[in-house]
Amino acid sequence: MRNFEAHTDEIRKEMMSEIGVNSIDDLFDRIPEKCRIEGLALSDPLSEMSAQKELYRLSKLNKTDYISFLGGGAVKKFIPSAIKDVSSRFEFLSAYTPYQPEISQGTLQIMYEFQSMICNLCNMDVSNASVYDGGTACAEACLMAVRINKIKNVFISEKLNPNYIEVIKTYLWAADIRFTIANEAPEEEFAAKIYSFPEYDGELRNIPSKKGNELIIACVDISLLPCLEPPKADIIVGDYAPLGLPLSFGGAYGGFISTKDEYKRQLAGRIVGKTIDKDGKTAYVLTLQAREQHIRRSKATGNICSNQALTALCATLYLSLTGSRALVEMCNLAHSLACKLSYELNLKGYKTVNKNFFNTFTIVMKENITADEFLARLKEKNILGGVKINEKNVTITLTEFNEESDIVAYLKAL
Repeated sequence: MRNFEAHTDEIRKEMMSEIGVNSIDDLFDRIPEKCRIEGLALSDPLSEMSAQKELYRLSKLNKTDYISFLGGGAVKKFIPSAIKDVSSRFEFLSAYTPYQPEISQGTLQIMYEFQSMICNLCNMDVSNASVYDGGTACAEACLMAVRINKIKNVFISEKLNPNYIEVIKTYLWAADIRFTIANEAPEEEFAAKIYSFPEYDGELRNIPSKKGNELIIACVDISLLPCLEPPKADIIVGDYAPLGLPLSFGGAYGGFISTKDEYKRQLAGRIVGKTIDKDGKTAYVLTLQAREQHIRRSKATGNICSNQALTALCATLYLSLTGSRALVEMCNLAHSLACKLSYELNLKGYKTVNKNFFNTFTIVMKENITADEFLARLKEKNILGGVKINEKNVTITLTEFNEESDIVAYLKAL
């Protein structure tokens, strides 16, 4: 079986002659030497069959059967099997994010239902049809607040997911917007203040009230809102990965932005609306189209090149298949398991620092052990024991996917 090659040597010579270079190396002359990578350990070319076998062998090196207590935005949860079957149908997989209101009615309807469910969970008037992830949602909400209040200054709670903070910093730096990262906001004028609910270490705390015209942005764990009252905020954002999306070694995720009706025209992303066509039938349309490609040009509220329509479909299917009663039951189960593990760890000398928590809590290491040693000991026993915050603190998250036996194994490993 011959190897597949896109170009023969003759074709390469013809192409190089056409553009006026003598060798492929000449194509890279403009790249500084210090930026080049030399000596890649590449194997000899393989046939397609041999490549498939090699890729399969490499995939077996991934270890996926850990008991997981990870959090920090990536949690292992139950996913109904029907989600993969429905979302993999060709009608959804082949439908590109719609640009014109009359195209892809099925995808538009799913996006409309997604928005409605997000609004119900967040107790908000309007939601967009998704953005890339939770970090993007946080950053776009900050830009949105700056446009509304005309103040180029934002406060960021240091209790926010550190990955989200880095995304926000990049966005604000590029837009020449000042920001302050601290535990408490200083006495100055801000366009917005963004807080986490719960906080990154799991602490459940009321979000501070607004002062003057500033907007309060709440970044929430949406999987907990069936049991927790949504925080009082002007904009609620988050990542809907816990709603039916697999971890998949790091994605894909999906973010949402929900807000009050008065701010809807400053939303980034798209908003799908429901109407009636000329024949009196239900029709779905892109009601608000925020991008510069949608004729808005300089008035665009975002340059997000696509939304996460397929992952939003998965989240919509998840919420539809589970229903309100099951969502509450899963939250309660996770909370119960977290309380049990926290209690048992405290008996072993690992103190829980939280005053109030739901399914995520943070512990302090004993004097003779570091966070790295603690997590390494658990990993030896096939357990991902949590996320390191610093040398002496580890945050632990439980979901309905965990069992009593997982807690027993956790304690036994210590």
